[in-house]
Order: sequence, then structure tokens, then C-alpha cells
Amino acid sequence: MGLSVPPGASGTRIVSMGHYQPANVVTNADLAPSIGIGDEWIRNRVGIAARRIADPGESVVDMATAAASKALAAGGLTPDVIDLVIVATCSSESSMPNAASQVAHALGVPSPGAYDVNAACAGFSYALALASDGVRAGSARHVLVVGAEKMSAWTDGGDRTTGIIFADGAGAAVVGPSARPGIGPVVWGSAGHLGDKITIKDRHSSIRQQGQAVFRWAITSLHPVALEACRRAGVDPSDLAAFVPHQANLRIVEAIAAKIQAGTAVIARDVVESGNTSAASIPLALSRMIERGEVPSGAPALLLGFGAGLTYAAQVVTVP
Repeated sequence: MGLSVPPGASGTRIVSMGHYQPANVVTNADLAPSIGIGDEWIRNRVGIAARRIADPGESVVDMATAAASKALAAGGLTPDVIDLVIVATCSSESSMPNAASQVAHALGVPSPGAYDVNAACAGFSYALALASDGVRAGSARHVLVVGAEKMSAWTDGGDRTTGIIFADGAGAAVVGPSARPGIGPVVWGSAGHLGDKITIKDRHSSIRQQGQAVFRWAITSLHPVALEACRRAGVDPSDLAAFVPHQANLRIVEAIAAKIQAGTAVIARDVVESGNTSAASIPLALSRMIERGEVPSGAPALLLGFGAGLTYAAQVVTVP
């Protein structure tokens, strides 16, 4: 006698999104005295004008919970409909308990599955793919996916290669079933031989990266991944309404956007105002674009995450 398998959904979609940013805005001028470089130098190299930095008592879980609460409210959903919570983060204060179970408890989600994903800056795209697969397989009906980071806790403010880039925040999405596919196939992978280009040595260390090496890898290796995600989803790049890559720095964002030839797509440039928020950057940028009315509901958007590991993942989604 064979095992019984619960029926899954024929397709999945992002039902709603939400985001959260700390109130503390740190401009390039604010950084200049401690780091020894000015606004023009920073803008020319990474395109960042300001970033949000969490207060000392504000945690990854706090920010994730705030973004998730907004995502639920935006979808008119109550916590009890969530079966699974996934938090993508690489900056938790501790490894146990995981952030997902704490976020679920704070929201009042009753007894969900809960786990964290660490694929660094590609984490949200990885978590979104896992959520979609879970709904299609019948393991869950609604999944809360959150990218949340407190990168400031792991950054050396005096390091010019990281102190000017990384920031804090969170973005969240609720994934649910759909009669028509709204989350395309993921194209993901890793380049472990380059893993030493972005590292945190141990719990007493700060993030270090070889910026030029990462830049060269990103602008030469990732546009084929993005194009393959479009091909698998059956969407021509010229038909995209938005391109939302990880907000690593503005030069990388614009270089990849030019190579995929996305036509009239709105390009996410949230990095200018928000800095590099690692796994939070894609949902944060897309949620803000939706809030500002820059992308229409039902339109296709290409997401592309990439970062430490080195890891990468891309998928086309329908804007909620």
C-alpha cells in the first residue's frame, strides 16, 4: 500500500508584501568624519547617498516582525492562515532559537513550521523558491517569507569597503496558492571557489569583502542567470515591468540591467536611499516600488539575488 500525498496547488503567487526600515538615517556626510571619505567619493563608487541603521536594541526579529505584520495587513490576512514561516538572514544575533520561530510567535501565528535560510544576499530569492515549492507540493497553503538583516552589527564602520555599503531593514511576502503561476521557476547556484571574497571569519569578526573581485563576478556571471529565469518563466525581458536585483551597489545594478536589455522595465535603485541590506534588499525594494505605485499589479518582475557564498538565485514573479 503506497503513501498518501496531499494535493498541492497548481500554481503559486505573492499575495502581498510589506517592509520596514529603521528611523535612523545615516548620510554620507555623517560617515565622513569617521571613515575619511566624502559624499562624492562614495556616490561615484557605490551610488549610495544614505542608509538606515537600526538602534542598538532593535533586532533582526523586531524588524522582520514589523515587515511581516505589514505584509499580512496588506493582504487582509490574519496570522492563523500561515502554515510556514521562513526568514532569510545572515546577521542574526544568535543561531538559536531561529528567527523564524520568534517572528511567528511575535505575530501570533499558531504552531507553524519555522526555519531560517542563510544564502546571504541571495537569501530571499532562495526562501521564496522554497515557499513556492512547499505550496505546490501541498506542505503548506500560505507561507510567510521574510528577508531581514541587521548588517550594522557585523560591519566595521572604519572599513571603506563595507562601512559605507551595508545597512539594516526588512521586507516580507506572503506566498499562497494560485490557479495561474505567479512565481516562476528558480534558477539558482553557487560559486564556492569564490567563497573567500565575502566572509565573516568568526563570531568576534566583522564582514570583509574583496570588492573588485565581487564586482567583476557580478557583472560578468549573473546576467545569463537572469535571462535563464526569464526563459523558464516564458517571459521576454522586453516585457518585464520591473527588474529588482539585490541592491549591492548602484554600479552593479545598472551594469546587469543594461546586459539583460529589459526595455522599459523600472529598475530598482533602492540602494541609493537604503544601502545594501543583504537578504532584505529585494523584498524591501519591491515593496517600496509597489507602495509608490511604480509597478502595476499583475505585471511581471524579475528578481535576482546574489552574494556571499558565493550564491545566486533568480525568478520571475507577478507583482501582487
